[in-house]
Amino acid sequence: MQTTVEERGRAQRTVRPRPEKLNGAAALLYALELEGVEIVFGHPGGAIMPTYDALYDSPIKHVLVRHEQAGAHAADAFYRASGRVGVCFATSGPGATNLVTGLATAHMDSSAVVAVTGNVPSALIGTDAFQEADVYGITLPITKHNYLVKHVNDIPRVVREAFHIASTGRPGPVLIDVPKDVQQADFTGTFETGELDLPGYRPTAVGHAGQIKRAAEAIRSAERPVMMVGGGGQAAASEIAAFAERTGVPVITTLMGLGAYPAGADNALGMPGMHGTVTANRAITHCDLIIGAGLRFDDRVTGNIKRFAPNATVVHIDIDPAEISKLVRAHVPVVGDLRDVLPRLGGMLERLAIPEWWTQLSEWKGKYPERYKKDKPLVSQEVIQLFQRATGGDCVVTTEVGQHQMFAARLFATNEPRSFITSGGLGTMGFGLPAAIGAAFARPDKQVVCIAGDGSVQMNIQELAEEVGLGFFGKGRLEHPAARPADSLGVGEAALFGRPGRVLMHRDQARHAAAFGVGAADEVAGAFGRDHQYVDVGRRLNLAEVDVEAVGEKEGVVGLQVRLDLLAVDFALRLVRQQNHDEVARLRRFRNLHHG
Repeated sequence: MQTTVEERGRAQRTVRPRPEKLNGAAALLYALELEGVEIVFGHPGGAIMPTYDALYDSPIKHVLVRHEQAGAHAADAFYRASGRVGVCFATSGPGATNLVTGLATAHMDSSAVVAVTGNVPSALIGTDAFQEADVYGITLPITKHNYLVKHVNDIPRVVREAFHIASTGRPGPVLIDVPKDVQQADFTGTFETGELDLPGYRPTAVGHAGQIKRAAEAIRSAERPVMMVGGGGQAAASEIAAFAERTGVPVITTLMGLGAYPAGADNALGMPGMHGTVTANRAITHCDLIIGAGLRFDDRVTGNIKRFAPNATVVHIDIDPAEISKLVRAHVPVVGDLRDVLPRLGGMLERLAIPEWWTQLSEWKGKYPERYKKDKPLVSQEVIQLFQRATGGDCVVTTEVGQHQMFAARLFATNEPRSFITSGGLGTMGFGLPAAIGAAFARPDKQVVCIAGDGSVQMNIQELAEEVGLGFFGKGRLEHPAARPADSLGVGEAALFGRPGRVLMHRDQARHAAAFGVGAADEVAGAFGRDHQYVDVGRRLNLAEVDVEAVGEKEGVVGLQVRLDLLAVDFALRLVRQQNHDEVARLRRFRNLHHG
């Protein structure tokens, strides 16, 4: 007979009956089941082995990452893509400390993650035992809260509290550290934890009526208003769209807010800040009111604070009171959940009469459209747009960190919330590849596109082995050395991960070395046969490979393939230019013939 667990603020979920006999590890997994957990990302080790043993009798699926940091990133992206708390496992000592970068990334970008670490037996804590580290102390600054479980019967309460803290208020990571002896101890407690009692944690979700009224008055009197939407808008996309539709206010979305408001909507002005659009930045400079919705006004958006929006009244709506006036002074602060505040605020407003302001914004939009130089074959921005057109934007995008990240933010427009996943606050290189794995599990109905470049993918490139094991594949994979400076070995890559199928990967270590320029010159030079109608070094060396279906016949596949080959020629020239002058001359003639 099935039993149903219903808890405040969570959907009703059906779980298996409680097993009769449990140890701490099994109790931990059952408590996770009660929270609706179906999948965890982790890497085993001695101190958490009892929990891994218990997984054999649990319906929870486990994804074996090759590095604990990748597990944290995958859990982070799982939350961002689905809105459900992501879970990761790691062992003690180096396993736990490997989570640090991933937890800090989740903390900076407000992602609900619960990390479970094993620890050495309780009696050995503090003795510098083998693989012991004070992960509780280490992670204090980079988690929303953390726990060291001292008694086995505390596990259900701790797990429930951890999920509540992680997912309510401003989301964030929570760590649960469970010593090995606690995992092995017999569980004699109950899973009926009763009402949560957390006196020090009372997030304000309902906005103050008086402050909302003040905000409405300020908006009514504005002549040049803009709305800036941050990461907090991902959970309130419908409310944001309804507010913008009702009031006609121009909408700017930050890097973390991409997708919370459709990029193709008439009211959309694009991304602000250092890497933003001219229209968005000019709108901020010339506006007389900013409605800040779920954002923290970080330095990449504001630049010099003294020069940011010099003439604007700021209405700042955020669920975290610590962000109000932290960087930009809020003239009208409203603490609360956007899902509560925006409908109430919109109900006090009519459509704004701002025709002159829209005339100016439209003029800037027309004068400063998205554009980039096409002085080289298939520049990075063009590659990104090809993938955007191939998917129609109907996908989940993850990115690594670097210039390609900003190109993707500007050019890979997404129109749905939780569809653009990137490391914004911490700027963590190595985020995108494991994030694609987490997003693929969170949204199995969607194609997942990972945009990588600037060498960032190498930070967690070992996760390719995981994708092979999972049966993910790159439907189209493109490496683009011409997008980088001529003296750089870095490449830009774009890869699609989705349904099981062919994997564009091999275990030939010679070729792996050749990709880094070790012994590659002879292989490249030998790849150019006189019998070829055009040079196909890209496909031979896997330097430039694209699936016909990935770009579609309407995009000019034949022409694209020739351009890819030309791209490979440019790369080959760098490798053989000093070793075979005749071959170099022939390659140059080929390039000039086809590229003018």
